Amino acid sequence: MWLPFEVDVLPDPPGSLRYEMFVAERGVEPPASITDVEVYVPPYQFSPHDSNVMSRMSALRVVQSMSAGVDHLLPFVPSGVTLCRGGGIHDASTAELAVALVLASLRGLPDFVRSQDMTQWKPEWTTSLADRKVLIVGYGSVGAAIERRLDGFEVEVTRVARSAREGVHALTELPTLLPEADVVILIVPLTDETRGMVDADFLSHMSEGALLVNMSRGPVVDTDALVAELEGGRLRAALDVTDPEPLPEDHPLWRAPGVLIVPHVGGASSAMWPRAHRLVSDQLARFAKGENLEHVVKGDY
Repeated sequence: MWLPFEVDVLPDPPGSLRYEMFVAERGVEPPASITDVEVYVPPYQFSPHDSNVMSRMSALRVVQSMSAGVDHLLPFVPSGVTLCRGGGIHDASTAELAVALVLASLRGLPDFVRSQDMTQWKPEWTTSLADRKVLIVGYGSVGAAIERRLDGFEVEVTRVARSAREGVHALTELPTLLPEADVVILIVPLTDETRGMVDADFLSHMSEGALLVNMSRGPVVDTDALVAELEGGRLRAALDVTDPEPLPEDHPLWRAPGVLIVPHVGGASSAMWPRAHRLVSDQLARFAKGENLEHVVKGDY
C-alpha cells in the first residue's frame, strides 16, 4: 500500500500488507515497488502527475481517496479498480466552515474587517442567524454534520437529497422549497445531474436577500448567472468553491457585491488528518480480512 503520509501514524499493517510512503514528484522515478501496489491513497491535492504514477500500478486493486468528492479522480482510475470516497474525513472541517461562512456573511464580518484595516469605527445593523430558514441541499454525512452544528442557533432546517426519504425532500421539490429559505447551503457531489444545477432558474426561485453558500464544487453553480444576481443586489453568496478555480484576478465574481470567497479550504483544517488516518486504518483492516470496503463509489456517482 502506498500512502501520502508518514506510515508511523498508522498501527502495524494487518496480515501480509506492508506500507510505504510515496508522493509523486516531477523528475523523480517511482521505486520498483510500484508494480506491487495493491492499495493506493493519492495525495489530498491530486495532480495529473499522480495519475501518471497510478497508471503504472499493474497490481492495483483499490484507490482510497482522501477527499469526499471523487469527480477529479474518476477519469484516472483504471477499469476494474475499486474507488472509495474519503467518507467522514472532511465532515467536521467542512461543516465548521459552512456555518462560519453563514455567520460571517449574515453578521457582516467582511465589512467590519475592512473597516478595521482602515482603522474606522463603523457600527452596522446586521441579520441574525437566529430565526432563519436554512435549506441544506445534499443531505449526506456532511449535510448532517452541518445540521448538527446549526443546532442551538434557533434555525429551521429543511433537508434535500437526490431522492426523498423520511424527513428529507427530493431535489425535484426545490422550486417550491427555495422561495421559503433564507440560507441555501449546497453540499452535493459534482455529477452529470448536479453540474450547472444552480442556474438562472434555480436562483430566480430564491427569495429576495437570500444567502447562497456553496460547499460542494464550483461547476454546480452557473457563475455568470450568480454574478448577475449579485450585481443586481437580489442575492448574497458565500463560496468555498468557484468555477473556474483558481478564480482569475480579473474575474467579476471578485468584485461582485454581497459575496464572500474563500479558496476551497473546506476540508483543510487540523480535523482532517486524524480522521483520514482512522479511515485508512479501517479500510486496510477490511482489505486484509477480505471484508467489504466502505464508501465504495458505484454507478452514477
